[in-house]
Amino acid sequence: MSTESFNRTSDVVETPRRVDVDVLKQRLLEEQKKEKTKRTVIIYTILISLGALTMLSY
Repeated sequence: MSTESFNRTSDVVETPRRVDVDVLKQRLLEEQKKEKTKRTVIIYTILISLGALTMLSY
């Protein structure tokens, strides 16, 4: 095995990434809002479907 490739990859230094907490919080809030909207739409769709089935059965 060649030591040249090992030496070349050992020179790579990763820089620490800085994360903006406000951006992460905003993304989390947006994701929670989307989930709440999906859940609301599903619940109302089920309720309307049950209501329509009830009306059709009489």
